[in-house]
Amino acid sequence: MTARLFTFYLCFIVSLNALAQLSPPGLGETKTAFWSAIGVKQKLDEKNSSTTYVGMGRISGTEGNDLFNHPSIIVLNQEFYHAVNSKWKYSYALSYRRQHDYDEGFKEKVSQNVNQEFRIYGRLAYTVNLGRLKWTTTLRQEMRKFYTHNFSHVPEDLQLRTRLKTQLLMPLDDDAENSIMGSAESLFTIADDSKAGWSGPAYKESRFCLYYCYSPKELPITFDVGYMNDLVGYGNHMYDASYLAVDIIIKNPFSHS
Repeated sequence: MTARLFTFYLCFIVSLNALAQLSPPGLGETKTAFWSAIGVKQKLDEKNSSTTYVGMGRISGTEGNDLFNHPSIIVLNQEFYHAVNSKWKYSYALSYRRQHDYDEGFKEKVSQNVNQEFRIYGRLAYTVNLGRLKWTTTLRQEMRKFYTHNFSHVPEDLQLRTRLKTQLLMPLDDDAENSIMGSAESLFTIADDSKAGWSGPAYKESRFCLYYCYSPKELPITFDVGYMNDLVGYGNHMYDASYLAVDIIIKNPFSHS
């Protein structure tokens, strides 16, 4: 535990010299989780840009609160953005995710101990300025394909997921080096089962985030650290998890000075 805490504090201190908003993915049934990611954002021209990142998640499991206790997920993500104008932006992306699966008591991994996912998605975002506030509403549509660790099929191997998100960004100073971002997002899915066929649309979860964002003018990097509450299910089948997130993005490393 001491080594894990030291690693976290070291990452935190280093990151302070480094805004990312590479939001955590859902990491399943757990009490707490830790998500970190590092990415590269490259401006391609006046309207187009690219973001590439790799992220890692760890979870406590259901029996404890040590958010570094179990390895959970590795994510590789590539997204391209196009700004239509100052308010509208769309993007498209390809993602690969490799996630551990655990038994109910989190003592051992189940026999098929790794789930693999390939994901493609498109995102449409609308942003307006409300005085000092920047309000963004996002619609994101995903197609997710799942496999076991050896690329065998799983019963519910294909899923369509719709995500609706609203976000407010408030700068804390005149040059916007420091800011606070809050967001709320709801997720709905339709799944294809190999025996039962397609299910109807169903609400799955909601995610609530609060981030402190730091983007120094003198350095080509952005950083944020934040908290996410993942509220999964509803009624008697509801549980939530608390996430700590740290993200860094390097800006335009391939641009000429």
